[in-house]
Amino acid sequence: MIEIDKIKEKDINVDFIKKIASLVLKGEKKNDYYLSIIFISSALMRKLNKKHRGKDKATDVLSFCFLENKDFKQKEKWLGEIAICPQVVKKNANQFKKSFESELALMVIHGILHTVGYDHEKTQAQAAKMEKRQLYYLKKAGF
Repeated sequence: MIEIDKIKEKDINVDFIKKIASLVLKGEKKNDYYLSIIFISSALMRKLNKKHRGKDKATDVLSFCFLENKDFKQKEKWLGEIAICPQVVKKNANQFKKSFESELALMVIHGILHTVGYDHEKTQAQAAKMEKRQLYYLKKAGF
């Protein structure tokens, strides 16, 4: 089940987000897990990024994996939570000359891949593996 919260942006299409998330969850064999996706302001994203990563700036996406968190008591099979900042996604889409929709799809894919164990910050080999999966899902989604 995919739960989406705090949609205040009129540019966010909930069905689109669920379609992308379902595609990745199914492909990663986690389609029987719960996943929460929240859309937050750049101010809140900046606070979360500083608290969890030590970076005092807003970022496009943060992922919180519940599978590895021993303190998180699971009643259902919760995969994790993904926080996305639409303002940063829009800025990045413009910078990279991409559509907002394609950049948003990438952030959903990227976030989910982090929750299932991919990590582009550890080694170049892992970064390449994660990028390959991202491109695979973007292509499957029609981008």
